[in-house]
Amino acid sequence: MNFIRTLTLRQLQIFVVAARHLSYARAAEELHLTPPAVSMQLKQLEDNVGLPLFERLGRGVALTAAGELLVHHALRVLGEIKDAEANLLAMLGAETGQLSVGLVSTAKYFMPRLLARFAQLHPGIEVQFSVGNRESLLQKLQDNAIDLAVMGRIPTEIDAHAEPMASHPYVLIGPADHALRGAHRFDLHELRQETFLLREEGSGSRRVAEEMFKNHLFTPPRTISMGSNETIKQAVMAGMGISLISLHTLPLELKTGEVSVLDAVGTPIERTWYVVHMNAKRLLPAGQRFREFLLDNAAAALAQEFDVYLQATGG
Repeated sequence: MNFIRTLTLRQLQIFVVAARHLSYARAAEELHLTPPAVSMQLKQLEDNVGLPLFERLGRGVALTAAGELLVHHALRVLGEIKDAEANLLAMLGAETGQLSVGLVSTAKYFMPRLLARFAQLHPGIEVQFSVGNRESLLQKLQDNAIDLAVMGRIPTEIDAHAEPMASHPYVLIGPADHALRGAHRFDLHELRQETFLLREEGSGSRRVAEEMFKNHLFTPPRTISMGSNETIKQAVMAGMGISLISLHTLPLELKTGEVSVLDAVGTPIERTWYVVHMNAKRLLPAGQRFREFLLDNAAAALAQEFDVYLQATGG
């Protein structure tokens, strides 16, 4: 197989974008190409590889086994080229560069504000961020598709370096008119008639809630699983139940009083935000600056915005 001699970086770039969208049309839109141009480049790549990379599924496409294999290698190749470019710029002493940051879904509520502050301080550094679940971020770190990740648990599954950057409290919330709003340090068993709204199995937020139930020897009478923090918040506001949720997902709802923080014994539950990168990855100047910015500023910024809502509880 001699396809390495004939493939081009442009083909790899197009392939990675098409693999992310699983749509030639959406890939063409992002790349400012026509769908036939995307299709032609991918056909040439498949001819070079000698194996199909995509298969048709109704109106869409899916990666074949060969496509799944190639996409990880393509991400690493493109990541190395990006690192080489940034290294060369750093040798020129330029305050420039590109940085790719992955966020777990809960972090998307506060990280954009920190990114905006960083951009003001370092206008020559372009920061791109993507949101995904923990598993996808770990894979992207391994593929060198992202430089850094922000998540709520140390990733022991991979050879990565994690540094604590800020406290991450979880609080119990109920609707604005909940009967225990304003009650101080009540026992969790006072909520034995409540429906608990939980994130899906395997999520970090659900793990925290299940640990709370175990520590308090408490079994919720009813639970409902929901796939996002937004769905949970809307359900709490509608009176469907209560939830243990990250305080950092609630900036708007707390300001408007649409939910109430319930002051149960044992809450808030303190967790930690971590900034993570692979041990084998040499962070370039842009990545180092952003990492240092988060370690120096994230804790104070989050405390300034959210600590007022903990003063009425035991936090």
